[in-house]
Amino acid sequence: MFIAMDNNQQRWNCIKEVPPTTAGPFYCLACHSQVRLKNGSVLRAHFAHVELQHCPYHHEAESFEHLELKASLYDWASKESKTEVESYLADFQQIADLLVVDKNLALEVQCSSLSLERLKERSDAYRSHGYQVYWLLGKKLWLKERLTKLQAGFLYFSQNRGFHLWELDLAKKELRLQYLIHEDLRGRLHYQTEIFPFGQRSLLEVLRTPYLSQSMQQMAVELDRTFLTYIQQQLFYRHPKWMRFQEELYLQGHHLLELGLDFFYPLCRPILSQNLLQIEEDVEGYYQQFMAYYQSQGIQPVQILYPPRFYAQQKS
Repeated sequence: MFIAMDNNQQRWNCIKEVPPTTAGPFYCLACHSQVRLKNGSVLRAHFAHVELQHCPYHHEAESFEHLELKASLYDWASKESKTEVESYLADFQQIADLLVVDKNLALEVQCSSLSLERLKERSDAYRSHGYQVYWLLGKKLWLKERLTKLQAGFLYFSQNRGFHLWELDLAKKELRLQYLIHEDLRGRLHYQTEIFPFGQRSLLEVLRTPYLSQSMQQMAVELDRTFLTYIQQQLFYRHPKWMRFQEELYLQGHHLLELGLDFFYPLCRPILSQNLLQIEEDVEGYYQQFMAYYQSQGIQPVQILYPPRFYAQQKS
């Protein structure tokens, strides 16, 4: 943590100024328990609880990545807006990693795993008190080949970029927008990436990117011509997902292996998840428009994927 209070009620921000050790003792602004100033050769100057278990707001020691990313974002956001680091929101007893005060905008730097229940609790608390929250993900939570349940909880949605999320790369000093996120029927992810180097543009403008007026994005995915062989393998290994589907077909007098590739088209589809915790709007219409478009097109050697507004325009 970068913020602490001394006995004279002076607030110290280690990003701006490292206090002299003689200014202590120091205290946590949220729980008021004692913290110590740490200013070694590995981690930048920061405060740490003497006994962490006494604070309900800080659950674990901060990593190098988390400290550095918070400091980088604080410097970036402070160029244009009044920004607080580790802002204690007493109304609902939560600490925002960064708070853009005049925009009621919270930025959460998430470098480690947390439960879906905790993510929902924190996200709902922000929204119910009038704050917009952006979760920005550290290295351990970056997208890989498959979407985890937790990553689904960090997804946002817009008509111009579809399902998307934000990643922070400390080594490259860049913020990444992963967008047009789709999943094929094997469970593999397909998406596009836009990169924003730290400090080069307005951070608030960058975060608005998915919602700004812009040219139509698109992404090409080649037809998976070995998909039927994949299904055969999944049935052989009795994969629960495909066994359930086979049972449904069996009751209708069919078998999975009798079906052609066109039955499964489109093979690459929008994310379906029960854990879309950041998305408040109804996306059911988007799913329906998406499927209607590709079924009307018929099977193609390359599937061109578009943002949601494209499919809405086809309907009209």
